[in-house]
Amino acid sequence: MAPDIHPFTLLLASIFTSNILLANFLGMCSFISISKDMTSSNGLGMAVTGVLTITGMINWVVLRYVLIPLDLIYLRFIVFIVVIAATVQILEMVIDRVSPTLYMALGIFLPLITVNCAILGVSLFMEIRNYSFIQTTFYSLGSGLGWWMAIMALSAIQKKVANAPVPSGLKGPGITLITIGFMAMAFIGFSGMLIVQ
Repeated sequence: MAPDIHPFTLLLASIFTSNILLANFLGMCSFISISKDMTSSNGLGMAVTGVLTITGMINWVVLRYVLIPLDLIYLRFIVFIVVIAATVQILEMVIDRVSPTLYMALGIFLPLITVNCAILGVSLFMEIRNYSFIQTTFYSLGSGLGWWMAIMALSAIQKKVANAPVPSGLKGPGITLITIGFMAMAFIGFSGMLIVQ
């Protein structure tokens, strides 16, 4: 039975209080690597949001109407990853046709969305928390929007920090990780407002 959480509450909570990236630290590799450029960050954020939303819905349908009725629940990890990989492959072909410059800017990180743990994490959270289809849709969309917002915020902060007098020992990855830590603490400040877990 699905928990009694309004889908809109799930949407807001997955963006702010339970941000998949800053509260659960899932999907950090592409987050840190791509966040140096605003255009690439925006493109990757859109791609991750699209993939998260689509795969969350498809994985819910496959879980409820194929795996559970056929008693194949033990195959869920493999099936979820296959759905994610197929969705990313289709998205990669679309981006290559629509925007070759974005496709080149994202480079290797576009196919790496397949192994972005945030995307698999959302599918596993929806199963563990027993969300309904509508709840899963809103949760997946909110998780994607939260990831997108976080990468755009980090990209904007890194643009400002690039011109700031940072001690030489902290330049590069050091100041990036400190910035992410401060961002995570800021999002934790919202944690008492909406509770979904």
